[in-house]
Amino acid sequence: MRISAALILRCRSLGGSDAKYTLIHNPADADLALAEGRGAARLARELIPALDSLDRALAAAEAQPENADHHLPDGIRLVQAEMLAALERCGIRQDSPLGEAFDPHVHEAVAQQPVDGAQTGTVVEVYQPGYLLGEDVLRAAKVVVAA
Repeated sequence: MRISAALILRCRSLGGSDAKYTLIHNPADADLALAEGRGAARLARELIPALDSLDRALAAAEAQPENADHHLPDGIRLVQAEMLAALERCGIRQDSPLGEAFDPHVHEAVAQQPVDGAQTGTVVEVYQPGYLLGEDVLRAAKVVVAA
C-alpha cells in the first residue's frame, strides 16, 4: 500500500501523532482520508481546464489596448486567485517550474532548445502549469527545457 503525503497529512489531522500508526490501527479513518483525496483529485481534474481558460482570457484581455482603463483583467485575476486558493485549501497546488531542473516525474517536455545562459536540463518556459496533490501528479507541467 502506497501512502501519499496527502493521506498522511489527513490522518494526522484526525488526531494521530503518527500517521502510519493511524493508518494501521484506524482503517476507517484511512479509508475516509483516501476517499477525500480521490474526491479532491477528481474535482481538481474537472477545474483545471477552467483555470487554463482563465489564463487564456487574461492574456487576451491584457492584449487589448482598450482594456487598459477597464478592470476586466483585474477581475479575471481575482477569480483565478480564488480558484487557486480553494484548490490549495484542499491540498492541491499549482506547479510552475520556471528555472528549476527538469523532472520527468512531474514535468512533460514539449520542446528542447538551446538558451544562452541557461544550464542544460533547466526549465526555460512553462506552456501550462502542472498540479499536484501532495506528491501525486494530477497533471504534469508542460515545459520547454534548455538543451
